[in-house]
Amino acid sequence: MDLRKSFDIDAVNYDKWRPRYCKELFNDIIEYSKLNSETECLEIGCGTGQATEPILNTGSPVLAIELGENFTEYTRNKFRSYKNFRIENADFEKIPLQNNKFDLVFSGTAFHWIPEEIGYPKVFHILKSGGAISVFWNKPAPKSFNDPLHLKMQKVYEKYFGPGSMKKAEAELNNPQERYKKIIGTIEKYGFIEAECRLYRQVREFNAEAYIALISTYSDHIALPEPVKSQFFNGIRDAIHDFNNSIKVYDTIDLYMARKP
Repeated sequence: MDLRKSFDIDAVNYDKWRPRYCKELFNDIIEYSKLNSETECLEIGCGTGQATEPILNTGSPVLAIELGENFTEYTRNKFRSYKNFRIENADFEKIPLQNNKFDLVFSGTAFHWIPEEIGYPKVFHILKSGGAISVFWNKPAPKSFNDPLHLKMQKVYEKYFGPGSMKKAEAELNNPQERYKKIIGTIEKYGFIEAECRLYRQVREFNAEAYIALISTYSDHIALPEPVKSQFFNGIRDAIHDFNNSIKVYDTIDLYMARKP
C-alpha cells in the first residue's frame, strides 16, 4: 500500500477527527505573507481542508493539490461555495506548475511525504520573488511519557508494531529543538531567506471510541491487516477504559516560514 494514499479510504472520518490548526497560526501566516484578494496561493496536500478555509477567507485565490481521489472530490464539494477555490487531483512532485506564480505555498502535516530535494526546489521555483513558504506539522503527545495510561498504551503498540515502536517519536518529542533546527537548516539550504519557526499548543480530550476513530486515520494504523488491526484497537480501547474512559492529547504545532529572495 502507498501510505501517501492510505488516508484517502475514508474522507468523512478523516475530516471529522483530524485536528484543526489554531487561529493564531493562520494569523501569523496571513500577516507574514500579506495575503489579500490579489495574491495567489498554492496548498500542497490539502487532505479534507483542515488548513484551507482560513486562507480562502482572505479572498486570495487558492489552488490545492491533493493526491487522494476521494479527498479531492470531498474537498471540492466542501468548499464549493468559494469562488476563489480550485483543487486538482495530482501528485505535487509531477504536476507542471508555472514558475514565479505564487505569493504563498503552504502545506499542513503533508510536506514530509515529498522528498526534500524535490519539494523545496519546486516550491522555490513556483514562488514569486518575495513570496513565502509556510509548512507546519501537528505533533500530538501525552502530558508525560511516564503517564500511566501512556505506558499501558505503549505496551499495546509494542505488541502489534514491534519493540521500540514508539521510541523514535518519543525521542523526537523529548528533543524538539533538534527537529526545529534541522527543518530551518533544510529550508535555508534550498535558497530561502528569513526562515523562522513558531510554536503553538492546544489540548484535545477523547473518550475511547473517539480516540480509536482518530488513530484509525493514521497511515500506519490503516495499513495494519485484519485481524491484527481490530486486536490492536481493542487493546487501546481497553487501556483508555481502565483510565475513566478519557485520554488527553497535548498538541504542539511547529510552523516554518521563509521567503524567496
